[in-house]
Amino acid sequence: WEGVDVRGDTLSLVIIDKLPFTSPDDPLLKARMEDCRLRGGEPFVEVQLADAVITLKQGVGRLIRDADDRGVLVICDNRLVMRPYGATFLASLPPAPRTRDIARAVRFLAIPSAE
Repeated sequence: WEGVDVRGDTLSLVIIDKLPFTSPDDPLLKARMEDCRLRGGEPFVEVQLADAVITLKQGVGRLIRDADDRGVLVICDNRLVMRPYGATFLASLPPAPRTRDIARAVRFLAIPSAE
């Protein structure tokens, strides 16, 4: 989603199929995690989770580009609610109503924007 800039009603729905963790086989990630470990840090939290949160926020930012934009973000990965680190992702998102009810999201999208 890098480089995408769609404003207004043209983009009203973003679906993210999984949390954007970098592949654990990525050599750069491995090196950064090892460096963190050698410094006494927590590689998962300080490297993997931190990177994934930033990437997710960038994806969400494609949906809401300015104050007049509105839309629905769907995150399909159940780790968001099933794993303790899901709370970190949720806390990083801008304040907005949240639901697991698809009918509520559809109703929201059916309401015409104020443009």
